[in-house]
Amino acid sequence: MLEVALDARRGSFHLQIECRLASEWTVVFGPSGAGKSTLLRLLAGLDRPDRGRIALDGSFLTDSALGLWLKPGPRHTSMVTQQPALFPHLSVASNVAYGLGSLNRASRARRVEEMLDLVGATDLPGYNVRQLSGGEAQRVALARALAPQSRLLLLDEPFSALDGAASDALLARLQPWLKQHRVQTVLATHDATDAFATCAEVALLRGGRLAALGPAAEVLASERDRLIGRLARG
Repeated sequence: MLEVALDARRGSFHLQIECRLASEWTVVFGPSGAGKSTLLRLLAGLDRPDRGRIALDGSFLTDSALGLWLKPGPRHTSMVTQQPALFPHLSVASNVAYGLGSLNRASRARRVEEMLDLVGATDLPGYNVRQLSGGEAQRVALARALAPQSRLLLLDEPFSALDGAASDALLARLQPWLKQHRVQTVLATHDATDAFATCAEVALLRGGRLAALGPAAEVLASERDRLIGRLARG
């Protein structure tokens, strides 16, 4: 379970959110500017709140009252963003193996192979990342984030370079693996189909506040009706 109580001002924007995310898969949904990326950066330890705390399975990762701050790294959290941010001087395989220094060479090689297979990129290990398409780079970035098997996986619009069918297929492969390895996942998106496709719990953000939290069918009922209307008109 992920417990969050955060207060963060960034210029004129104010994120103020308190909730418990108990689902294995949570979609943070909202329009641009709602605070989705800010929330994920705080959860990842890439940014600090003005006040607040983050606890994962009962252990505090961040608590401003105690001066405790989560440091970025693979131990607790891994994050994938729209921009893959791969190391350009390393091969695909070396990128995926980057956070696996505690494993021996044979174990690292097996983990890299497993992760690339999971994301549908088994033909890419020897490639230089400069040779990759946008969709391929996003798959490799996801494999790199999955490889350390962190307790919390944060996904910020990670499939934007993939078409709908490819994104759905990747999500279908990913969810059982995450459940098997007990990795809690938070996916930030402005596309409601991601929530419906994964049968997720949805945290709806509006203007830096949590407007609703619950099953996708309930929280996004109006969004579902809008999508059905668009399909009918098409």
